[in-house]
Amino acid sequence: MLVAAAVCPCPPLLVPEVAAGAAPELEGARAACRDALGVLAAARPGRLVVVGPAPESGCGRYPRGGRGSFRGFGVDVDVRLGDGGTHPGVPERELPLSLAVAAGLLERLSWEGVPVEGLGVPELLAPERCVEVGAELARQDERVALLVMGDASACRTVKAPGYLDERAAGFDAAVARALGAADVAALRSLDVRLAHELKAWGRAPWQVLAGAAEGADLAGALLYDDAPYGVGYLVAVWS
Repeated sequence: MLVAAAVCPCPPLLVPEVAAGAAPELEGARAACRDALGVLAAARPGRLVVVGPAPESGCGRYPRGGRGSFRGFGVDVDVRLGDGGTHPGVPERELPLSLAVAAGLLERLSWEGVPVEGLGVPELLAPERCVEVGAELARQDERVALLVMGDASACRTVKAPGYLDERAAGFDAAVARALGAADVAALRSLDVRLAHELKAWGRAPWQVLAGAAEGADLAGALLYDDAPYGVGYLVAVWS
């Protein structure tokens, strides 16, 4: 059963070593992520699952201790998903970027004794399948917590990665309302095509959360809502 969830964005700049001189620009988002992870830890989960968008080659499950790296961003920083090594007999794959960012955030807290695993989901995964995946995750343990990674639209300004799209602000506002209210139905109804056109890679992970939270009766709180680089970054907690 899902007992708590944190929703965080996944830009590599959340990792201070990657951000370097730009680190202060996202300090508000980092602080909100720290608060959200504190809520997860306080829920004392029996299992923590990190869910994030991934390219097709990076989809699937990642065991505890999965390795990620930010060397591609010019910094000598490696991360591990949770405490300890990988499970015996499971081939080790490098974490997709969203899960690597999550691993970097999780390192700031101790998760000793809590099994941590990752799940990379494809950007265009159908809403119905997202909900099914979420329900399956919630059944893994009596006390499951989710760390859900994903950005909102990347089209909020002319300098954004996707340039300016007039639909972006409204889409992000609707997602922010749904996350802040723990509105499962609103998340389930997010449009796949619109999210894809707006480069909102968090759509599938948010709908996985919706499936996991069905019937859990959790309350939501929105901790951060901004678009400092023309990309919507949202932080929320459900508990």
